[in-house]
Amino acid sequence: MTALFALATAVLWGLADFGGGLLTRRVPALTVVVVSQTVAVVVLGSVVLATGAWHEAGPGLWFAVAAGLVGPVAMLSFYKALALGPMGVVSPLGSVGVVVPVAAGLALGERPGPGQFAGIAVAVVGIVLAGGPELRGAPVQRRAVVLTLVAAFGFGAVMALISHASTTLTGLFLALFVQRVTNVTVGGAALWVQVRRGAPALPAGTGPRVLWGLLPALAFVGLADVAANGTYSVAAQSGPVTVAAVLSSLYPVITALAAFAVLKERLRTVQAAGAGLALAGTVLLAAG
Repeated sequence: MTALFALATAVLWGLADFGGGLLTRRVPALTVVVVSQTVAVVVLGSVVLATGAWHEAGPGLWFAVAAGLVGPVAMLSFYKALALGPMGVVSPLGSVGVVVPVAAGLALGERPGPGQFAGIAVAVVGIVLAGGPELRGAPVQRRAVVLTLVAAFGFGAVMALISHASTTLTGLFLALFVQRVTNVTVGGAALWVQVRRGAPALPAGTGPRVLWGLLPALAFVGLADVAANGTYSVAAQSGPVTVAAVLSSLYPVITALAAFAVLKERLRTVQAAGAGLALAGTVLLAAG
């Protein structure tokens, strides 16, 4: 079950990142974050009301609040990086943040077997290589790398925090709702400050109507992201956090493949080799 939910997380995050990166090429990144997460708040609020999940409120929700504070910074940095550089190059660097939940799992006493340790090492190397990382080049490329690394450790922190926010399914709904409300509050405040300083919330020459046209895509990004947080939490609670974190971090491979299929971004030899290594690492982890 851990492997199944973790791989579902990778698919959901990978597609959400691909969609978020595309949207950020048309709308400012902070606007994408706020609107997509607002949709998630509305949907999750309905689920919380329907299931009576508010009865699950407890101290664990502070982990959700912390995840909600870190999340917007990570998403904003990552979407900006995806808009700057080729998705197949930027996205895999986001997997570096896997060291945060893996380290947390080890600190809590988890001790994967030799096969799983080998799988972790092979998968992480494969994920990074799947993007054919190019650390040299124009200043824009270097900025994209810096933004991606900031996002990576932010995502890693969110993974570590959300796995401790709840131990029940209905409690998880409430935790995800609290996380997204915090996301929107922080992101909305940042967007307000940005607009007050003269930066537009929408592209020049457009109005709110552009958001209506993009609303289905924005909704998909927000809901896929929150669903990924949910499946990751289930994966982390049903098995070793170290295994769940590494398998979930295969999402950059999904983003790179989506970029190849939709944007025709050519896969280099090192990317194909990295994807193969990531798959081999997944097999080792699942078998372990």
